[in-house]
Amino acid sequence: QVQLVESGGGLVQPGGSLTLSCAASGDIFRLNAMAWYRQVPGKQRELVATSTTGGDTNYPDSVKGRFTVSTDNAKNTMYLQMNSLKPDDTAVYYCYGHIMGSRGTARDYWGPGTQVTVSS
Repeated sequence: QVQLVESGGGLVQPGGSLTLSCAASGDIFRLNAMAWYRQVPGKQRELVATSTTGGDTNYPDSVKGRFTVSTDNAKNTMYLQMNSLKPDDTAVYYCYGHIMGSRGTARDYWGPGTQVTVSS
């Protein structure tokens, strides 16, 4: 089993920055792919950033140029640097991981989420 725990959320003013962290623990052989999603009440969960073992990253247009995802494989931790935050970025941010365990089986895992509020 693997546990994902997000941290770093909070209240920030428009134009400000935040860095989210997602720490993975448990039976981890390899982080195959990691991603950040976000969700606001009444809406579907939205993909924010993806990161693969090959180092490829992808972002939707809504955050491209403002958000940067990175992964420290030695620490089994993924980060999301968010700059130039807007009120529309307000949401619960979730960490997702497609993670391979020591037995060679990869599974999907989600963190419980961390609230990000952008408001003056």
